Amino acid sequence: MSPAEPLRVGVLSLARPTFDVPFAEQVCADAWKLMEQIPVDWVGSGELLFDAESVESQLTKLKKKPIDLLLIMQLTFTDATMTVKIAESFDVPLLFWSFPEKRTGGRLRLNSLCGVNLAAHALGKSGIQCDYINLSPNDPETSEDLSSWIRAFQTRKNLSSTKIAVIGKHPDGFHTCAFDSGKLKEISGVTVEQMELTDLFDEAEKIEQKTVNLIRSELDSKINGLELVEQEPLEKSIRILSTLRKKAESEGYQGFSVRCWPEFFTEYGCAACGAMGVLNSQGIASGCEADVYGTISTLILNWLGGEPSFIADLVDIDNSDDTGVFWHCGLAPLNMADPDASVEAGIHSNRKKPLVNEFALKPGEVTLFRLSQSLNLTRMVIGKGKMLKAPKSFSGTSGVIRFDKPASQVMDTVISEGLEHHYAITYSKVDKLLRILARQLKLPVLELT
Repeated sequence: MSPAEPLRVGVLSLARPTFDVPFAEQVCADAWKLMEQIPVDWVGSGELLFDAESVESQLTKLKKKPIDLLLIMQLTFTDATMTVKIAESFDVPLLFWSFPEKRTGGRLRLNSLCGVNLAAHALGKSGIQCDYINLSPNDPETSEDLSSWIRAFQTRKNLSSTKIAVIGKHPDGFHTCAFDSGKLKEISGVTVEQMELTDLFDEAEKIEQKTVNLIRSELDSKINGLELVEQEPLEKSIRILSTLRKKAESEGYQGFSVRCWPEFFTEYGCAACGAMGVLNSQGIASGCEADVYGTISTLILNWLGGEPSFIADLVDIDNSDDTGVFWHCGLAPLNMADPDASVEAGIHSNRKKPLVNEFALKPGEVTLFRLSQSLNLTRMVIGKGKMLKAPKSFSGTSGVIRFDKPASQVMDTVISEGLEHHYAITYSKVDKLLRILARQLKLPVLELT
């Protein structure tokens, strides 16, 4: 579920006639052919711009409608005179694309990379940030590399139009879930709206019975044993799911941060976990304990990886086999279940009410991420590891992980850096994209592994 329209990317193709122009034109044509396979609104042309007059003409065209990203294809070496003017003309991220050439022992036909180097120096002295890729459009991996960069910039745009709801306040003593909505808006562009738990409960009770029945049928095909749990609180869980789905659709929320205890049990009579797990399965980021930064972390992974993610606690470290356990009560997306074991309807381990989703996480490489406020610093925490094939370690949803560095060192970092207790998890390899996004948001990165 993406809140923003596809990127609108302005493209300028810079060159000098003293280099191999026919070769530069062919490289440019190949680049455009590749770019047009990526679902982006590309604005510009394959015409090489050799002088200030031609650049000015293209700038005029690009300014007719706002762009989200400026891509400068550095087809040959150029000086930085026009580059600085171009960058100063747009308040958008700037990405250079230079083009490798074969080391033939003969003429340097493009000298493209050096042109980017010159430009980056000039821009840096003007206080302007830029990024670059150095890729041949004919290499098989270039399409995926370029698409990755585009996903990072798309995620940045998504954040600027994201709205999430925080329902209730975080539990007392959960400093990890505290947030400043104004600061968050400044950093990321995300808007947070407050909703009271009592209002959610009232809306849930107004859901029509036929809607409840339809959702029950839907869940029967995905979760085993629904008939075995207490039925009244199960129906309440379904009502919560229906209400949050409706709010996402009608009010434009991309995610929810929910105070999931104790009122869900003591005042309404069900667990929130199962409903949030189903929402997570659909890409509507849903996190417990009113953890707003956790929900945003989940959204970022959803967009970058193209598949659902969720937040979990790191609850165990075993130095003897160098593993850890990520666990939560039962809000993981169903696509993360080990395919060799079924998803079971369960009850909350402490409050004994349904619905929670019971399963072991599937094996595979994972990326760990947290938009963090630890040590009073806003930064991105990034880690990697491998979920191992293993039975559930604890009731609810859990996975056994072997980190990309010794588990004891990971835990030392968690404690010494005062990290939050929730970590977003995805099975997509997006650590590079997270670092790109961190640079765009001007946030430092803490490497967990």
